[in-house]
Amino acid sequence: MCDTSSRCRTEKWLFLVSTFLLLLAMFTGTPGYLRADAGETGEIYFSILHTNDLHSALIPHSPAVDYHPDEDDPAIGGIGRLATAVNEIRQSKKAQGEPVLLFDAGDFLGGAAFAWLAPQGHAAELTIMQEIGYEAVVIGNHEYDYGPDVLAEYLLAAGYPESHDRTLILGSNTEAPQEHPLAARDLYRDTGMFELENGLKVGVFGLMGEDAILVIGEPGDVQFTDQHEAARRAVSKLRQDGADVVVALTHSGLEEDRELAREVAGIDVIVGGHCHTTLHQPVLEGTTIIVQAGSLGRFLGQLELAYNTGTGAVRVRNEENGRPFLITIDSSFASDPEIGAMVEEYTLILNAHVYGLTGGGFDDVMSTVARSGFVLSNEPSFSETPLGNFVADAMRMVAREITGKSVDIAAQASGSIRKCVSPGSAAYSEGNISFYEIVEAVSIGYGRDGYAGCPIASLYLTGEEVRRMLEITLLLQEFVGDAFFLHFSGLRYSYNPTNAVLLTVPSIDLPVPTTRAVTGAELYTGDDLQTLNDEDYVPLRRGDETLYHLVTDAYILTFLPMVTELLPQLAIFPKNADGEPVPLDRVDDLIVHHDDGRELKVWEAVVTYAAAQPQGADGIPRIPDYYETTAGRINRTWTFPFLGWLIIILAVIVTGIAFLVRYRIRRRRTRRSARL
Repeated sequence: MCDTSSRCRTEKWLFLVSTFLLLLAMFTGTPGYLRADAGETGEIYFSILHTNDLHSALIPHSPAVDYHPDEDDPAIGGIGRLATAVNEIRQSKKAQGEPVLLFDAGDFLGGAAFAWLAPQGHAAELTIMQEIGYEAVVIGNHEYDYGPDVLAEYLLAAGYPESHDRTLILGSNTEAPQEHPLAARDLYRDTGMFELENGLKVGVFGLMGEDAILVIGEPGDVQFTDQHEAARRAVSKLRQDGADVVVALTHSGLEEDRELAREVAGIDVIVGGHCHTTLHQPVLEGTTIIVQAGSLGRFLGQLELAYNTGTGAVRVRNEENGRPFLITIDSSFASDPEIGAMVEEYTLILNAHVYGLTGGGFDDVMSTVARSGFVLSNEPSFSETPLGNFVADAMRMVAREITGKSVDIAAQASGSIRKCVSPGSAAYSEGNISFYEIVEAVSIGYGRDGYAGCPIASLYLTGEEVRRMLEITLLLQEFVGDAFFLHFSGLRYSYNPTNAVLLTVPSIDLPVPTTRAVTGAELYTGDDLQTLNDEDYVPLRRGDETLYHLVTDAYILTFLPMVTELLPQLAIFPKNADGEPVPLDRVDDLIVHHDDGRELKVWEAVVTYAAAQPQGADGIPRIPDYYETTAGRINRTWTFPFLGWLIIILAVIVTGIAFLVRYRIRRRRTRRSARL
């Protein structure tokens, strides 16, 4: 009971007012606490921090030998520095009462040597990301570098499914078989919901894009559904569950992200990855905000947003607050002590692993393998590059030593050469190229031996098939991009890219090749570095049935069945030294092994080749100036387009027919006139 009638009236009045406000919030569809936090502007503030394509780059890099923990240095990135930047922003925003979400758009695994720990039962990247406080990440194509079984073991090692409560793993268009641990153990989820301190509900889902799916190394039995349909289902579910804001984490690339925004309504923000695009300004597609933060942890994305409680619109606030969209992660950020300690622990584990892999040759990933006065570049795209030549030469030379047989040709795809190899530039590291730096460029892939790194395959092809291989790589780059541009050792050729495709069948999107894009191909006859001297080459002619010994990244061979099926006129059949065809389902028989049974990896060949270069005055191997530029191995030329010849021939035929018709008509008229 009330002590006085006045107090009773006051309490009744407060009860009625609170009831009215609650009913008003229910009928307007907006929670009362949201409207309270919105203030006079009707907006609620929050921020999204984001990364993508970290690729196991746990330490500062580009190059890593430039990193110095005790002074300013030119190295960039580093997960410890990233953690410091995240914590500083969180603390600042907390003081303002503004919640912060941290997301990653996939490919946190694969690239730097730390990824090699995944097949060994360690989840270095994701364990550290949990400690930093990532709310959600999406699975990218490089998470499958070691196959879905290793991915499942990796996620289990990181504490999933329980760890979803710390860092949510998303794969909204991923369909693993029900009996596979990925699905059976609930290791990835379709959607997630985060209710922030200010009452805002942010729903998230994650997609793998079409291009990313195409380049998955080992998908196993995992399937991927249509991205747009999966997105529509996710958006519908999240909105039904009360999401105020919907965020898509996509490993798709910018163009696919823009298409997603156009085709699927209801997505407020897309945090993208896969194409490594550095977006210093968001891309606006309709009302959807698209962001991406480059790669390798060089930048931390910062997106400051406002949600309008009246309209449901989301707008960007960075410019009005004077905040950059990308924060450069450099030596201005000290490494977070706890995260730095975790990285050091994993580095010790990695060093022990490398010692075993190299037979005691290297016991520290930061060991200097060679020195150089220039960068071994992997640019530009669709072109011969110095690093492409170095890698191909390494494969040819080292495979020759391991197999004990002369190797005519080595081939490696641009997509397997991830970055340039840079020597140190600081006073304490100048010219040094570390084991870590070399491996970061060529470490991807996985072997049947259970160790990271793509194995080298040894096979024999006829000269005609070598020319077909050249036609195939020119054809693939037209439709798939630079990833399938092949670099060669022991071979040089000229080509006209405009002659690769005659036409494309629209209904099935199938290219019709001319098989005449290659205008000339020659085999190098020497054993050492390729020269520019014409006398050191012999022509590789059409129809040549001579067998040539070729080594290549075994991953490339997995595409031969697809090519044989779609383009039988360009079929290639790997053979053994006796010329006997090796079935395409037994390409593992072609892998090069050491005497102890270990597979010869691409990264191992490159490290071995670098360490075998002539020593400088300091006793350390030095990369020859030969690799400062290209060597005329792949030459783009211009010839009259093949389609042009066809058009001319067709025009001549049509003209001839027209002339013949006119001639016959005129002749008939002449005869008729003569009879009259």
